[in-house]
Amino acid sequence: MANHNKRFDKKENRPAQKRISFEREEAEADENLIYGRNAVMEALKSGRDIEKIFMQKGEREGSIRVIAALARERAISFVEVSAQKLVEMSRSGAHQGVAALCSPVSYVTLDDLFERCEEKGEAPFFVVCDDISDPHNLGAIIRSAECCGANGVIVPKRHSAPISSVAVKASAGAVHHMPIAKVANIATTVESLKERGVWIYGAEAGGKSAWETDMKGSVAIVMGSEGNGISRLVKEKCDFIVSIPMYGKINSFNVSCAASIILTEAAKQRHQ
Repeated sequence: MANHNKRFDKKENRPAQKRISFEREEAEADENLIYGRNAVMEALKSGRDIEKIFMQKGEREGSIRVIAALARERAISFVEVSAQKLVEMSRSGAHQGVAALCSPVSYVTLDDLFERCEEKGEAPFFVVCDDISDPHNLGAIIRSAECCGANGVIVPKRHSAPISSVAVKASAGAVHHMPIAKVANIATTVESLKERGVWIYGAEAGGKSAWETDMKGSVAIVMGSEGNGISRLVKEKCDFIVSIPMYGKINSFNVSCAASIILTEAAKQRHQ
């Protein structure tokens, strides 16, 4: 479980200069990376799901400006990187100052998630990922959600690890079976879920034991970021805060481990 003053992973406590950029790590080895101005432009125009766009620092002329404008229209985040980094990503010098990391999955909408629940005759059981930054954790959470029978996973468009080959591998292929909705704002989405009769459970330290919490019915379980847990605004909108009882000297689980424990408890209750 998250604690605002503790981190989920020991690796998060490493000195800043030694931390690995997950965005760069993903882009360097991802087969879903496309590069070159025309290729990226056409991908944007076609409506293809794009996780992130990488632009060369200082490049803002010609078609690069158009690409940036299209990315803003579609709420796709883009970051500036060095020319050398683009060479490493593309494994060539033909990047033309831009690359795009495309999603290997097709996203759905909130309406789609609710429609699927109605078709199955099931009460909604969603997992909300609030700023999960590690693609390995994100993939593992999606895997747990699928194994526990969740009806969908909700992720933010920004400030989140992309669902790319690293996340796909960590999910053991669960991303291909689990409907995933990408939303502009988690706090606003939580409000929308509540308006549609879904109870919101935030997974955080200091809450009621998950073993003693009723998680049957229409529920959405929010998992917070590795560093800071659930964001303040989202936490304020939660109906309940649930925690995992701790018996050792370490006071928190890795976020993906915490998700598997809480989702398993929810699944047990829902299938009794």
